Amino acid sequence: MDASTVSRETLDALRAYHELLLKWNSRINLVSKSSIDDVWQRHIWDSAQIVDCAEDVKTWVDLGSGGGLPGLVVAIMAKVADPNWKTILVESDQRKAAFLRTVIRELSLNARVIVDRIETVAPLRADVVSARALADLSVLLSFAHRHLSPQGTALFMKGQSWEKEVSSAQETWSFDLKAHKSKTSPTAAILEIKEIQRV
Repeated sequence: MDASTVSRETLDALRAYHELLLKWNSRINLVSKSSIDDVWQRHIWDSAQIVDCAEDVKTWVDLGSGGGLPGLVVAIMAKVADPNWKTILVESDQRKAAFLRTVIRELSLNARVIVDRIETVAPLRADVVSARALADLSVLLSFAHRHLSPQGTALFMKGQSWEKEVSSAQETWSFDLKAHKSKTSPTAAILEIKEIQRV
């Protein structure tokens, strides 16, 4: 995924987000300093690809949103794709939440921020729950089980150890899994998970 695969309006919004991310990252740690020179490939385009794994979305909940990856990128993509699509970003860190709210306001996104711990937020009944670099898959499944609608889909972005995490999670959870190979990293995957139940 790159600039040629999105509309001009979306690309302009992503550029504006990129500028705000760099500005705020000098004050609070939104992305690692080692990846700051490659933000587009490592973070923005990596996050944008997750939208292709979802359909019929009304409410998308991003857990542990941090610097807005993938949550803000999803909201930016949704602005053109479907103006009725609402994105909810759950983030417990007040400073990161302030950044998220700033981007939402400046880019006029159909999104809101919940500043609380994921496990104490009232169930959100989302069509999609996403997370990137947040926790082990078993923990993510407990979050998704709480916040997904019965027909909802979890989309979790995982690195090279994703298969090991799946095996471990299957000891305590039952779920339907489809693994999508990442377009930006050959060893990473987006895990599309449905029908989550405790074993």
